[in-house]
Amino acid sequence: MDRIIEYMLAEDEGFGDVTSNAVVEEGKNVSAYIISKDDGVLAGINIIRDLFEEYGINVCFWLSEGSKISKGDVLMSFNGDARTILLLERTALNLVMRMSGVASAANNYVNLVKDYDVSVAGTRKTSPAIGKYDKYALKVGGADTHRFALDDMVLIKDNHIAACGTPLEALLKAKENVSFSKKIEIEVETLDDAVECVKNGADIVMLDNMSPAEISDVIGELEKLNIRQNSLIEVSGGINEDNILDYADLGVDIISIGALTHSTRSLDFSLKLDS
Repeated sequence: MDRIIEYMLAEDEGFGDVTSNAVVEEGKNVSAYIISKDDGVLAGINIIRDLFEEYGINVCFWLSEGSKISKGDVLMSFNGDARTILLLERTALNLVMRMSGVASAANNYVNLVKDYDVSVAGTRKTSPAIGKYDKYALKVGGADTHRFALDDMVLIKDNHIAACGTPLEALLKAKENVSFSKKIEIEVETLDDAVECVKNGADIVMLDNMSPAEISDVIGELEKLNIRQNSLIEVSGGINEDNILDYADLGVDIISIGALTHSTRSLDFSLKLDS
């Protein structure tokens, strides 16, 4: 079992589940189920199925990853030792609720731009320690995961540039020092920097915190110079449900949204034991 989930369980259990040990008969077998109190997209159900089975709980039914769910839907049913089920309850629910919230938000944004040739991506603004689960949930929801970790690719951000000099200087240093096998992305804030970085071989240029009008100017200039096709163009910063179409309509390649993981509400699920 994943060591992160092992830690979650150990943290929740402490020195023992004193409530269940006090009031639930040892060895008592029960049936139970998880029910949704929300509409959305289900993510993480396979992970908690494996968790219950690892602890000897017999899982009888579960919906598939990515299922569209509604309030009142049964997501999983199982039977086994009552104390064990109660021990696992909160960790399992917290994880699947969080992941389903991320997947639901991702799916909502992806659907908003379904008529455009653009990818919606997450960022590394994930919850500490469970970033890989956030990333998996993004994928279930139909969004791109972007980087999983710092070793995935070169992504030159404002602080790298501040420590190095100019965006172009940072880009050229990266091209000199990094293997051909790694893509290089650079974050820029002005039209001139965007043009220089495209001219000098950046794989991806991120237009950070630019308004739609500023981004339109960049795209127009790249097209005028006949270099638009040389780099993928990513936009990020301040993009939400209300304005995402303003950005998608500009012809950018990627829209990255940190809020998919740093501000998304978990869905509400409940675990019930049959009486």
